[in-house]
Amino acid sequence: MLSPETSILLLTTGGTIDKIYFDALSDYQVGETVMAKLLEIGRVKRPFRIEEVVRKDSLELDDADRALIRDRVAAAPESHVIITHGTDTMTETAKLLAAIPGKTVVLVGALAPARFGESDASFNLGMAFATVQMAEPGVYITMSGSVFRADKVVKDRAKGAFVPADRP
Repeated sequence: MLSPETSILLLTTGGTIDKIYFDALSDYQVGETVMAKLLEIGRVKRPFRIEEVVRKDSLELDDADRALIRDRVAAAPESHVIITHGTDTMTETAKLLAAIPGKTVVLVGALAPARFGESDASFNLGMAFATVQMAEPGVYITMSGSVFRADKVVKDRAKGAFVPADRP
């Protein structure tokens, strides 16, 4: 468990959680992160800092982007890291992070943009903050009220949810 003075690093990579709807384009695009605003609204008192790594839909992330995410996690002085990430390739990035020793890393996203009133983003981000403080070192994914070890979860696109990897 974290001591009271330990800071949490929040790395943003884009994904639905930070998408904006552009009427003129009739399209969603990843915009500037709103994570600081969500944490302010949630009255989070735990020290944290936010760094943007990339601003992409997770389907647009490539090997170089994932290496950059891995390098940022490995180089961070914080041992507790949350990564906002698109849900479609979250497990791919998680696999690359598994080799980093001594860090507790939680990947989190949303199925609806944080800017939407009925988004799951705030709840999921809160779950990530709780998980990163309580979990043993390793890589985790938290979505929709569940916490999974990243190596034991898959996204079930038909259900729009993450499920244990051993389930069909």
